[in-house]
Amino acid sequence: MSDNIILEMNHITKEFSGVKALDDVNIKVKKGEIHALCGENGAGKSTLMNVLSGVYPHGTYEGDIIYKGEKCAFHNLRDSEAKGIVIIHQELALSPLLSVAENVFLGNERTSMKGVIDWTETRRRAQEVLARVGLEHEDVNVPVNSLGVGKQQLIEIAKAMAKKVELLILDEPTAALNDEESQKLLDIMLELKRQGITSIIISHKLNEIEYVSDSITIIRDGKSIETLVKGRDEYTEDRVIKAMVGREMTNRYPKRENIMLGKVIFEVKNWNVFHPDDENRQVLKNINIKVRAGEVVGLAGLMGAGRTELAMSIFGRSYGQKISGQVLVNGNEVKIRNVKDAIAAKIAYISEDRKTYGLNLIADIKENMAIAARPQFFSKHGVINANEEILAAQEYKKRINVKANSIKQVVGSLSGGNQQKVVIAKWMLTQPDVLIMDEPTRGIDVGAKYEIYCVINELAKAGKAIIVISSEMQEIIGTCDRLYVINEGEIAGELTSEEVTQERIMQCIMAHNRKGDEDGN
Repeated sequence: MSDNIILEMNHITKEFSGVKALDDVNIKVKKGEIHALCGENGAGKSTLMNVLSGVYPHGTYEGDIIYKGEKCAFHNLRDSEAKGIVIIHQELALSPLLSVAENVFLGNERTSMKGVIDWTETRRRAQEVLARVGLEHEDVNVPVNSLGVGKQQLIEIAKAMAKKVELLILDEPTAALNDEESQKLLDIMLELKRQGITSIIISHKLNEIEYVSDSITIIRDGKSIETLVKGRDEYTEDRVIKAMVGREMTNRYPKRENIMLGKVIFEVKNWNVFHPDDENRQVLKNINIKVRAGEVVGLAGLMGAGRTELAMSIFGRSYGQKISGQVLVNGNEVKIRNVKDAIAAKIAYISEDRKTYGLNLIADIKENMAIAARPQFFSKHGVINANEEILAAQEYKKRINVKANSIKQVVGSLSGGNQQKVVIAKWMLTQPDVLIMDEPTRGIDVGAKYEIYCVINELAKAGKAIIVISSEMQEIIGTCDRLYVINEGEIAGELTSEEVTQERIMQCIMAHNRKGDEDGN
């Protein structure tokens, strides 16, 4: 082993129920570098890191882990952490009601000679490690759930610092962060690199990978394909995508051809919503939007603009209070008091957080796909027709290419992209006329994104009214026929596909801000 290599994983093979998740994977990581792992959903990236960190213990896989020149056999997380290897999973492992200081040393408590926690030392050391991740002014006594997701992600890194980390593994660290928070986290990674810490990052955001990493290992279908080194190889998004999907992707957004727009199917008039915890704080003000049959309409705006709040308040009044205004479907006003009414009105909503609001992770694919449509389509007089559910689930698994062994596979074991397809199938089975998709491609790879864009086009071609909410402006531009720009709970502008650019979207937002300042004066 070269003195400069801190980690080698040789011939790693891992099976689940006879299916190879990893097939003879090899990877080398240099000391002090940021090494990226790229691949489509289900390629095996997280599985490989779980092997490395001991989540999948020695003996459950084939191959060798050589760390700092020593062959290692990790049986659990404690074994790997004792060697200085710390993994931060996509789902944060913080205890929400404990303080920042308590979370930083959770499972790694600062104790006195008699085994009693030394709170003074805990707070002092917590402030020290928080300073290393740019949170030197943070109050270590506040509950961690009072902080934003961006700060919580940095606290996870501080928690790793407290364990004397030498190799830090970050699995999709920016998936739930906005652009500003993501940039801060990436800059923290570069600072940790300067401090001598080696990092492995898994991410689908290829622009971030290109910015922060020194080398990239691409995994496809459980096999290591190649490693690209910055300064030696072509180090571009297009080059990485080609290796990930095994082909050139000249167009990331499938073209919508023969677009035939029909009558207005969905309309919202004078929609006003107040904050659920403060009846005097208006979140949405006089929103008016309309969508035609076969049209894909985007809702663009900055984080916190009110896009998700609009979608949730329409879909069964799932957000807000003192809601007023009209919702019309096919020209008729519908009264929506709850989610059941929304489904009956042929409105479906794919939430931005699939794991919390979209899926039952311990149930199988069939159960998740059928649950929303069951009362109207799969039961009679309270008796479920299981055969019809099975046939429908099998049809949609094939139709939108859900990669799974069978419809009996537990949804929690699927990759993020396939979980998202199950959520989409769930709402397609309700046969909606209106489909609101909130961040439909968050946390999934370019190949799975393309497949979901194809599903959106298919639904539009079938005459559905589609609303897409996305924080990725390029995605909005690439998929939508028309868009509304939302800023501070109001419509700041409306743009056609011919007019829309990132600059025009930002111009609408800035003009609306100036108008707000003038009105305030």
